[in-house]
Amino acid sequence: MSLVPGLITGLGVTFKEIIKTMTTGAETVQYPHVKEDPPARARGVIALHQDNCTACMLCVRECPDWCIYIEGHKTLAPPRRAGGKPRTVNALDRFDIDYGLCMYCGICVEVCPFDAIFWSPEYEYSEPRIADLLHDKTRLSQWMETVPEFESYEAGSAAKVKKVPRP
Repeated sequence: MSLVPGLITGLGVTFKEIIKTMTTGAETVQYPHVKEDPPARARGVIALHQDNCTACMLCVRECPDWCIYIEGHKTLAPPRRAGGKPRTVNALDRFDIDYGLCMYCGICVEVCPFDAIFWSPEYEYSEPRIADLLHDKTRLSQWMETVPEFESYEAGSAAKVKKVPRP
């Protein structure tokens, strides 16, 4: 029987893993009764900083899933300098993300030139109906409370990152 040597080998590997798990103390976390903190820079849900959004539509155009919906209108803003001409700015009317379609690639976060979209490590936002996964700008703004402060990069990696100056 050629099955017996393979079976013995498989059981040996299983037994070694059981012993290794018992000696290292690694155990399964009993979720949802016990919750672990997500690691730094974890991708959970996308949060929106409404004040920074100019409705430029870059995130909408770059999204491969077309799950971001933005509507805005132009409005007059006061001039930057005294005696200047009033300027036209975009005002945000609607900013929705359909998490039923989103694949969490992060392109929208990377492409936003105004730092209006961030990753939040929050991962518990399931809904009983798929239609409820469409989050509006109010709900997305609530996730901003969970966005952690920026952590500096590991030693040696910051030199490789090209820093883009913000206006």
